[in-house]
Amino acid sequence: MIADDSAFMRKVLSDLFQKQPDFEVVGTAMNGKDTISKVKSLQPDLVTLDVNMPVMDGINALAVIMSECPTPVVMISSLTQQGTEATIRALSLGAVDFISKAGGSISKIDTIENDILAKCRGAVKANVRNIGDSGRKRRLMQQDFPTMRRIDLPQRTGRKLVSAKNVQPPQPEAQAPGLARRQNPLLQRRSKPALVPHPISTEFSGTGSGKLVVIGTSTGGPQALQRVITRLPGNLPCGVVIVQHMPAGFTKSLAERLNSISAISVKEAEHEDIIEPGWVYIAPGNYHLKVVPNGSSRKIQLNQDPPVGNHRPAVNVMYDSVAQFGKDLVAVIMTGMGCDGCEGMKNIKSHGGYSIAQNEETSVVYGMPKAVVEAGLADEIRPLDDIARAIVEAVKK
Repeated sequence: MIADDSAFMRKVLSDLFQKQPDFEVVGTAMNGKDTISKVKSLQPDLVTLDVNMPVMDGINALAVIMSECPTPVVMISSLTQQGTEATIRALSLGAVDFISKAGGSISKIDTIENDILAKCRGAVKANVRNIGDSGRKRRLMQQDFPTMRRIDLPQRTGRKLVSAKNVQPPQPEAQAPGLARRQNPLLQRRSKPALVPHPISTEFSGTGSGKLVVIGTSTGGPQALQRVITRLPGNLPCGVVIVQHMPAGFTKSLAERLNSISAISVKEAEHEDIIEPGWVYIAPGNYHLKVVPNGSSRKIQLNQDPPVGNHRPAVNVMYDSVAQFGKDLVAVIMTGMGCDGCEGMKNIKSHGGYSIAQNEETSVVYGMPKAVVEAGLADEIRPLDDIARAIVEAVKK
């Protein structure tokens, strides 16, 4: 099913899918409300969902779909700042993948036709029915889109500002006289919003400072990372480095979102970053990431060497670079298509590193962790919501 407010786009995408022997377009929708209704009645195997639609936008529609009738969804997103942030929210709510509109428009369909078909063929196999609960998704939706409510604003009388209830708030010393300032609750939330979920509370007693945690993931990764990173404690005594398959422009928004809802600090990795305890570094899209020794510490190096297994960043590249740290390494492999990370995990295990793999039941796509498990390389196989605790336990060993 195709959901887009543009009749032209609905036609373009319909024609693309109808030409394929393995696709059938069962319906179209022009807004979020229409999308929800038709998903419930038509029960499609896959939905392409535009982010920007009238009546109800794609993000709110997605939240309802994933709560009430979980269905694989591929988002249609622009490469604008607003578009990338909305896409990250969608992925955290359960969208399987996304298609970027080149230059803000998808009208040049021939340039991305193969990408659209490949992503949709992969997404339709995704497990979206057995991960998480509807209550958690609704809380996430509410956190992203706060309810609007009426408030009493100050009323201006000449040059004097008086509140609606004739109560003058105290004036800070640095504030110009006559200007009563109210705190914006939405801006206050940016400093330290409510965590979803609560991080693990633990004491490390001086252990784990020499460790390094590395995580590799792909399809379904943004949602999985949210459920892992938000559980890591802010006092984690080592750094965490992540490779998430994602194009340039989106990893920064992913890092910023995770940072805003986590006790641990999260950033998009930069070349020559020194890995600090209590920090998470996400490889930027279109760059391979390696970790190298730097005296008594470790640092990140980025490069644009050719893609490995069609990926840049590639999990195998990161894993191969960190294998040298041996028993000080905790390597995690999570949901994703294909087998990126398996060869690198062999290298890690041969050097004595510790490995944790996500289980099949909680993986959106059981490809990358499956390859590691079937190769006999996983020290632990854990459901998604247990991975953060497994990381903490491994760091403390």
